[in-house]
Amino acid sequence: MRYGIVKGVDRPVSRIFQGTASAPFSTGGDGSELLEAALEQGINAIDTARVYGLSENSLGRWLEQHGNREKVVLLSKCGHPAEDGTRRVRAGEMKKDLETSLEALRTDYVDIWLLHRDDPEIPVGEIMDTFQEMKEKGRIRAFGGSNWTRRRIQEANEYAAAHGLQPMTASSPQFGLANQVTDPWGGNCVTISGPAGEEDRKWYRESGMPVIAYSSLGRGMMSGRVRSDDPEGARKILDSFAQKGFLYPENLERLRRCEKLAAEKGTTVPQTAMRWIFSQGLNAFAVVSCSGPERIRKNAEALEISMTPEEAAWLDLREK
Repeated sequence: MRYGIVKGVDRPVSRIFQGTASAPFSTGGDGSELLEAALEQGINAIDTARVYGLSENSLGRWLEQHGNREKVVLLSKCGHPAEDGTRRVRAGEMKKDLETSLEALRTDYVDIWLLHRDDPEIPVGEIMDTFQEMKEKGRIRAFGGSNWTRRRIQEANEYAAAHGLQPMTASSPQFGLANQVTDPWGGNCVTISGPAGEEDRKWYRESGMPVIAYSSLGRGMMSGRVRSDDPEGARKILDSFAQKGFLYPENLERLRRCEKLAAEKGTTVPQTAMRWIFSQGLNAFAVVSCSGPERIRKNAEALEISMTPEEAAWLDLREK
């Protein structure tokens, strides 16, 4: 396993995050087998959120029963919109979510705490002051935004610099080989994939800001379960959000090329798509929800697969 640094976190962070936005975690089930398999592969980072069903509760039981709190880097998120679409980025909502998450996770701090959405109508100063208060109380270590634009992150960190505060040191946009063509959920979901994301990726390269990529395999589009020559079959496999975000001709072509390169190299489609993420010159981390220990092992191996710049460009349709 390879590791990176997220400023504010006191240990190296694995380049792969084990995701928990699906069963057994989201249903409150026992995810011990998956979590132990991740640790065996050196994956010490776990991604969850207040809105992922009962995932925090499932994780909390595992942490308490196995005494693994100091072995892992916990990332959770606050401020997700309410079911009626009401934005929840105010200080009171952030604090309420934090206390609820800490209780569910059975811990007294979160390593990386992200706002799940942004609300441009809220001044960044209010948000950064709230983050700082949480940090000073020892309740969070690093913090940042999920689905935040780079411009808002820059604005937030300019405020932090002007007021002597810790800056945002992590960002979690959608990023992967599959281009998120349409926002699957609404509510200002942010992607830096595809041709439209080039300027954003340039900023991330230059700034070194950690990119904790969600839907890194296109919500199953690049999982190996979908075939490029069977879009109708894909509709039976991918959920409605994946279809809305990723099931388009351009991504089927990316998948076809991924299948071809994987066959030539003796790798799998998800390994090839994962390796592409780490070939882009970003300070990248990839969130992946794995269904079994063997898939976790293969994902970890993806970091060691070779990929030339020409191959990476060809996969992303930038070369014929």
